[in-house]
Order: sequence, then C-alpha cells, then structure tokens
Amino acid sequence: MIRRSIFVVALGLQTAAAAAQTAAPTPAPAPTTPSAAAPSAAKPGITLEKFEVRREKAFMRADTEGDGKVSLAEWTALQTQRKAKGDPARSFARMDANKDGFVDKSELDPFLAKRFARLDKNGDGVLGADERPGHKTAPNREQ
Repeated sequence: MIRRSIFVVALGLQTAAAAAQTAAPTPAPAPTTPSAAAPSAAKPGITLEKFEVRREKAFMRADTEGDGKVSLAEWTALQTQRKAKGDPARSFARMDANKDGFVDKSELDPFLAKRFARLDKNGDGVLGADERPGHKTAPNREQ
C-alpha cells in the first residue's frame, strides 16, 4: 500500500513537472523606445526643435502689430522692456537676413539654428545645462 502511494505521488510530481516544462514560456516584455511621452528616458537638455520653439515664441512677443514679422521699433521696445544688454539695432541687423527692416519666421529659423550650433559645444545635438547661457551651471564668463 505504501509503495502504491509513493508511486502515485511520484507519478503526480512527474506529470506536474512535465506540464510545467511544456507550457509556453512567458514572452519577455518588449523593449521600450524613448518617446516624447517618456521624457525621463530621453537625454536631458534642449534639442534644436525645442530651442527654436522657445526662442521663436519669445521673439514673436515683440510682434505687437500681429503681422507675423517684427520691425526694429518693435524689437527695440521688447529689448527695452526686458532690460536687455547690448544694442538692439545691432542684434536686429544680424537677424534681418534680407535687410528689409523686418524679421519673420523664415529669417529667424536659420539664425536660431546657427545660434544653437554655436552653443552646442560638444556637438551632440542637445544643449545641456552647462551649455545654456544664464543657467545656474553655466560657466561664469566674467572670471
């Protein structure tokens, strides 16, 4: 009788082990790719696209007439309001590529791309905290 009980238990264990081995393995979770929905997975910093959107938005605040372009007078007024350093006419002249007295989006994008490239010291396509002027981790240029 004990032999028969041991045989039944052993047979049951063997059957359970065989069933566990033949069961379909659980698929491994699919690797996730970084996306806009998961900014923590992305490299920290500011991309050219974000840089252009932010700067364009700030620049277009000067467009008080709402015509999609900024005149020297509008730019000077914004710079005065912001208490910006430097000559507004000089910075405006650098942006006004076609020298028509106005800066619009078509002139602003290439200007911002050049500025981004100049700020991106390591050339990785992302402005880290140490590459952004005025950021608390940026090197002090007065030293």
